[in-house]
Amino acid sequence: RLCKQVESSSKYYEFQYNTRIVKPSILHFQLRNLLWATSKHDVYFMSNSTVGHWSSLSHKMTDVLDFSGHVAPAKKHPGCALEGFTGVQVSTLAVNEGLLVAGGFQGELVCKSLGERDVKFCTRTTLSDNAITNAMDIHRSTSGSLRITVSNNDSGVREFDMERFQLLNHFRFNWPVNHTSVSPDKKLLAVVGDDRDALLVDSRNGKVTSTLVGHLDYSFASAWHPDGVT
Repeated sequence: RLCKQVESSSKYYEFQYNTRIVKPSILHFQLRNLLWATSKHDVYFMSNSTVGHWSSLSHKMTDVLDFSGHVAPAKKHPGCALEGFTGVQVSTLAVNEGLLVAGGFQGELVCKSLGERDVKFCTRTTLSDNAITNAMDIHRSTSGSLRITVSNNDSGVREFDMERFQLLNHFRFNWPVNHTSVSPDKKLLAVVGDDRDALLVDSRNGKVTSTLVGHLDYSFASAWHPDGVT
């Protein structure tokens, strides 16, 4: 009753610009974390075997990282696969805090700074036959250091320090983990996967603090409200 009446032919929103040049590709019907908007104007996405960047300001597309050939880091770090990988099939992607991280179907993890040309770090998170990297969450710790939390099909959640490129934590669960998100206060992990119940986990020791029930099927995504409660 309080809404103002408007003409049915009026325009409310319209696209300022659209394009069909950008063509993201998805290899797995359930794993779709392959497109990231890091600002109002920048989009990073997988297109076949290449991570591309599209700018809506310049209307230009550039290649950021090509996985069709051999990918290897420029420097050696402890735990780093210096020989790199060939023919990585990317299953998941994350771009945040100036860092691009790609995960592969064989447990590969490839990290690159957006401002640098060379790959910074390569490792294989698991040697399990069921090794798909399902999701990654880039975040800052309470001390401000850059971290990534990796969810794998081998039922593991791993946390890496991306400034020292070291594995900090490895938590194991009873089912493949499809997605993990870190709470705003960094104290809890929301862990979802091939189980109808989701878990709230203590980020320090991996112990389950609570269970979220009510889903009728498996879950592939989770997110925290900035209030840290929802």
